[in-house]
Amino acid sequence: MSRLGRAIKAGLLQVHSIAGLVLALLLALIALTGAIISFEDEIVDHLNAGIMEVAPRTAPALMPDELVARLKATQDVGKVAAVTLSSDPSAAVHVRFARDDQGGRPASLYVDPYDARVLGTPRGEEFFAIVRRLHRWLLIPGDAKGWGRQITGVAAFGLVVMLVSGLVLRWPHRASSVKMWLKPNLGLSGRGLHRSLHAVIGTWVLPIYLVMTLTGLWYSFDWYKDGVVWLLSRPQVAVARMQPKVPRAAAAREPAEAAGFDRAWSTFLHDEGSRFSRALLTLPAGPATVIRIRSWGKDSTRDTVRDEFRIDAVTGQVVSAELYADKTLGEKIIANVFDIHRGAILGWPGKLVFMLAAALMPLFAVTGILLYLSRRKLRRPAQPPLGRLVPGE
Repeated sequence: MSRLGRAIKAGLLQVHSIAGLVLALLLALIALTGAIISFEDEIVDHLNAGIMEVAPRTAPALMPDELVARLKATQDVGKVAAVTLSSDPSAAVHVRFARDDQGGRPASLYVDPYDARVLGTPRGEEFFAIVRRLHRWLLIPGDAKGWGRQITGVAAFGLVVMLVSGLVLRWPHRASSVKMWLKPNLGLSGRGLHRSLHAVIGTWVLPIYLVMTLTGLWYSFDWYKDGVVWLLSRPQVAVARMQPKVPRAAAAREPAEAAGFDRAWSTFLHDEGSRFSRALLTLPAGPATVIRIRSWGKDSTRDTVRDEFRIDAVTGQVVSAELYADKTLGEKIIANVFDIHRGAILGWPGKLVFMLAAALMPLFAVTGILLYLSRRKLRRPAQPPLGRLVPGE
C-alpha cells in the first residue's frame, strides 16, 4: 500500500474510533429499543385478543358519535381524539384520547360497537409507548418537538460515517473472496477474535444498518424529509406535502363549531362501501372541522398500505383523497418509509432479520471499545522492569 493510502486509512481509523467511542452507548440504546418494538403489533394483538372481539349481532352498530356519547355517560374519560372502526361485525371499536392539560395521554379503550360497553384497556400499550419514546426521542421532554429528535438524527449520521469508514478499513487484499468477507475466524482469541467479530458480522449487517439509518433520518430532520419528498414525489404532491402547517393563531380564527364523526363517517361509507377492512378516524387537534380518515383495504397486509381521506365534519364534503393505488413508485416508497425502516416491507421474515440486526448493535459497541483499548495498549512504549534499572540510567 502506498504512503498516501496508509495515511488515508489511518485518518479513517481515527474518525471511525472517535465516532464509535462517542456514540457506542447511544446507538446500542436506540438499536435495542428498536428491536423490542419490532413485533409490537403482533405482541399487543396477542395480549389483547380477548377484548378485541365481540359476538356479532343482527342489530346495526352504533354510529361513532352515539358510541362516544354513551361511553362518556358511563365512564370518566377525557376528550376522544380518534376511533378505529371495522367492517368486521365481530371487531371491537378502539377509542383513543387526546392529551390532558399535563401533557399525558389517557390509556385507550376497546369498546363494544353495539352498546358502547367498555371491554378493557389494552395490555402492553403503555410499555411499548415508553420504549417507542425512548427509541425516537430518548425520553427527553418535548418528544418530537424536543432535542431528542435531533440527537437521534446526529447519532444516525454518525452511524453512516462508521459504516462507510469501517467498510474501507476492512477491505481485504482479496476482495473477491467470499470467505474473507463473510466467515469470522472463531479459532482466534483476544484482539484477533474481537476484530474478526467486529469486522465480519459488521459486514453482514451493514446493508441493514444503512437502510435503518437512511430511513430513520426521515423522522429526525424536516430538511431531510423535504428533500426525499422533492426527489421521489411528483411536483404537485411535493409542494402540497411541504406546505407549512397552519399556525395555532390562524387556526383559532376558523369556525369553532365542534367537529363530530358521524357526517364524515357517512360520507366515507357512501364512497367506500364495503371495500375497507378498518378505518381510523382522527379529529382535528384545534377548532378546525376537517377529519382525517385512514382506511385499509381487505387485501392490505401492511399498515402503510392505506388510503387517506380528509372530510369536513360539518358539510360532509371530501376535502382531499389520497389513494395508495394512484401513487407513483417514488410516492409508494415514501408511504412505506416506516415499513422499510423496520424491515416489514419484506413481511415477518424481514422484520425478524432487522430485529436481530438491531439486537447485535451492543456487540459492535463492546468489541469496538475493546479494540480501541488494546490498540492503545500496543502503542504504549514498553517500560523496562524496575529491578533491572541501574544507577545513572
